[in-house]
Amino acid sequence: MDRSAPLETTVHHVKTRLDLQPDSFVMLDCREPWEYEAAHISGSLLLPLSELAARYGELESIRERSIVVLCHHGQRSLQLSQWLRRQGFLDVSSMAGGIDQWSLEVDPSVPRY
Repeated sequence: MDRSAPLETTVHHVKTRLDLQPDSFVMLDCREPWEYEAAHISGSLLLPLSELAARYGELESIRERSIVVLCHHGQRSLQLSQWLRRQGFLDVSSMAGGIDQWSLEVDPSVPRY
């Protein structure tokens, strides 16, 4: 576990991790289901921020993993990353710019909305 994980990471860093070590982390998407359906990164785990209270227990299975949280532009994922750290998840980073930045800079085939 990387106790010095930055609070935010770039879309390019996430892409590199996906290319080189896809199983080394969990990509947690905290957007709403309709947003995920509109555009998502393959292999990401959907857990909407609005459902966090009811589904928090599902996160226990990934507590010891490295986690990258993403949303639309990076605000919700930053909030969730900070909250998860306060709950004892140590290796959590927010993907700055979210899926929108991913679409612009990494994979233009992912639709923007």
